[in-house]
Amino acid sequence: MPFPIRTGRGRNRGMVTAVLGVVGALCLAPSTAVADFGDDLTRASAHPRTPTNPIPAGGPGRVRSFWLHMNSTPTTDAMLATEARRRAYIVLNAWEGALVPKLKAANPAVQVFVYKDLSSTRDYACRGGVDDAQLPTGIGYCHAQKTNPEWFLRSARGERLTYGGYPGHWQMDVGNAAYQKSWAENVVASSTKSGFDGVFMDNALFGCDTYHAGVCPRQYPTDASMQDAYKSMFANTRRAFTAAGLKTVANLSNARLYSGIWDAYTENLDGGFDEWWLTFDSENLLPEYSQGWSRQVAQIAANEAKGKITWVQPHFSPGSDQPFRYGLASYLIAGGTRSAISEIAETDGYGDASPWHAEYDWDLGVPTGPSRPVATNVFRRDFSCGAVVVNANATTTGAVTVRLGSPHTDVTGTPVTSVSLSGTSGAILRKNCQKPFQGSIFAAR
Repeated sequence: MPFPIRTGRGRNRGMVTAVLGVVGALCLAPSTAVADFGDDLTRASAHPRTPTNPIPAGGPGRVRSFWLHMNSTPTTDAMLATEARRRAYIVLNAWEGALVPKLKAANPAVQVFVYKDLSSTRDYACRGGVDDAQLPTGIGYCHAQKTNPEWFLRSARGERLTYGGYPGHWQMDVGNAAYQKSWAENVVASSTKSGFDGVFMDNALFGCDTYHAGVCPRQYPTDASMQDAYKSMFANTRRAFTAAGLKTVANLSNARLYSGIWDAYTENLDGGFDEWWLTFDSENLLPEYSQGWSRQVAQIAANEAKGKITWVQPHFSPGSDQPFRYGLASYLIAGGTRSAISEIAETDGYGDASPWHAEYDWDLGVPTGPSRPVATNVFRRDFSCGAVVVNANATTTGAVTVRLGSPHTDVTGTPVTSVSLSGTSGAILRKNCQKPFQGSIFAAR
C-alpha cells in the first residue's frame, strides 16, 4: 500500500511522515546504553507530587475523548468548562498553564497534559539571546547553542539536521544521557509548577531519516540505533516523571509499521498516541493486513491490559459517516477505561475541540466477552447493553451480513436483528437496557 501520508504540527510542533506499508531499510547498529538518573531528577524537582492514577467513571462500553489544544486558539470560560466535563484528557501548551485551574474547577478528574517535543529545540523560541520562559520543548535553543552544541544531531557531512518543512526546528540527540537529564529536569520543574497532570511527548521517532529523507544522523545511522536512543530516553527519565506525579504519553504515530515497537516504547511510558489511526482521510481507510487494522487495534488492547493510556486519532472530513463509524466501532472493539478517541478534519487542526457525537453519550455497558471474528476480517464485541461490529476488509469489497442473535437498535433508532457492512465500515448498536446518559463521565476526586 504505497499511498503516502504526510502529517504535520502547528507552529509549536514538528512533523511525522507516514508511508502506508512502506518502511526504510534496517541495518545492524550498537545499542544505546541505559543509565538511570531518576533519583537526581526527583531531587531537582521543586514540586514533587504523590503519583496519582485516577480512572474515569464508567466501563469500556462508554466512549472517552480528548482535546489537543496545541495551536493556542482563543478559549472562553464556557468552552473550557464544557470540554473539561466531557473530555478525559486535554493537552495544552506550556504557556497556557493559567487554563489548568479553570479546567480543574469544572471537573477535578480531567487529566491535563502539557505539550513538549522530545526531539527538537526551536530557534524561534529564543529572542535576543534568551530562551522563552515557557517552551514547546525541553531544551532552549540559546542554552543548547551556548553550552551544549554537541546535542545537535548532525549528518555524516557534519551539517546540523532540521525538520524538513519546519524552519527553526533543530533535531537533538535524544540518546545523549546529559540531554536526557537536562530535558527531564526542565520539563518536570515547569510542568509541576503549572499544575499539569502529565506530559505529552511529541515526536517519538522510529526512522533515522524522519524529517530528512535519505539522510540519517551520523550518531544514529540506522533505524535500529535511532529506536535504541528513544528507548534509552524513556528508560532513563521514567523515575523522575513518576516521582513527580506526572504521566507520560508519547506520540507513536506509525508504530504499526515496526513490529513490537509500540510495546517497546510504552514499557517506560504511561501511554501512547497514534496520530494517524485507521482513517487517513474520508476516502483512505486502513483495512486488515500485516501492518493494518489488527495491529492498530492491538495498541489499545495491549495498553488496556497494562493499565496504560491510549489516544487514537482518525482523520476525516466533517459529516463523513463511514470513517467515523469505522473508527469508533474499531475503538470500542478493544477500548477500556483508559483509551480515548478524537477525530481531526485537517492536519494540524489542533485548535477548537473535535465534534461531540451523540454516540459518545451512549453506554453499551460491560463487555460480555472479548471481541471475536465472525467472518473473514469481520469482528464483533458484545456488551451488556449493545454490540459493535467491524468489517476490516478492503473498502472495495462487498458487504457482509452479521446476524445479531437478538434485537438491537441502530443509530437511527430502528430495531434490527442483523447488520450488513461493506469493507472498512462499522456499526454501534444498542439494546433496550440502554439509558440516555446525562452529565460528566468522570468521577470527581
